Amino acid sequence: MTDSLRHLLPTLGRIALLLALGYAALCLILALSRNRIVFPIRGGPAGDPRRFGIGDGELVTIPTADGARLGGWFLPPAEPTPALWPAVLWFHGNGETVAGLAAVLHRFRPAHAALLAVDYRDYGSSTGRPTVANTLADADLAFAYLRTRPDVDGARIVVYGRSVGSAPAMHTAATHAVAGLVLESAFTSLRAMAGAHFRIFPSMLAGRGFDNLDAISKVGCPILLIHGDQDRTVPSAMGRELASRARSPVELYTIAGADHNDTYGMGGTLYARRVREFVARMTGGAP
Repeated sequence: MTDSLRHLLPTLGRIALLLALGYAALCLILALSRNRIVFPIRGGPAGDPRRFGIGDGELVTIPTADGARLGGWFLPPAEPTPALWPAVLWFHGNGETVAGLAAVLHRFRPAHAALLAVDYRDYGSSTGRPTVANTLADADLAFAYLRTRPDVDGARIVVYGRSVGSAPAMHTAATHAVAGLVLESAFTSLRAMAGAHFRIFPSMLAGRGFDNLDAISKVGCPILLIHGDQDRTVPSAMGRELASRARSPVELYTIAGADHNDTYGMGGTLYARRVREFVARMTGGAP
């Protein structure tokens, strides 16, 4: 071994150690930031639905056992409908709030079914800190609230979940008796998402939460599964994998040309009609 190589080896060793320490630090940062990555926004648009052009909407508050409050909108059927009403329970994406979706909710609102949309903790008017665990617990609370309303038929509830909302939606359908499940841009698991977007880091850093592949295998109701065929955030292959794991009937609806965040626009009136018709079929009502 030459003198120059002998002197170089300690330097290379120090560089390797620094790189290893830096990588470990980044892994720790990712692990500690998991909830912020899954739920990236705080606050956002909030307020009474009447301020956002939905004159018959109701601002609701659902208390949690640990002192937080879930804010949401309850919208009665868009057209006169005899009570008890069927209903849709809506879980939005992680970059949305209920008030921010006012125009979308107005367009997707069923004619003869009510709709309840609830914000995650620290989104919109909700309080508390969002985590994977409390989001699923809060989904149970939202479902219980809807079932116990005197104007809602608790046996005719369809659950809708978009993107990150697919996890609480699937959890609800897997653990409660629901009439139908609508999934839009649904992912297979947080670990799979970590593997797709943070390839150089161990996927275990994402934890075991939001395992939608496991949850969908426990869903017993019909499923409408919607995905944009150009989705670069949640690959459409994940939607097909979820469909293959389901044990109940699945309708696949692909929105041509749609990426992750433009499905509402690209799908247009056809998308809204497809959801409303599915809700009507699952609840025995008119679209």
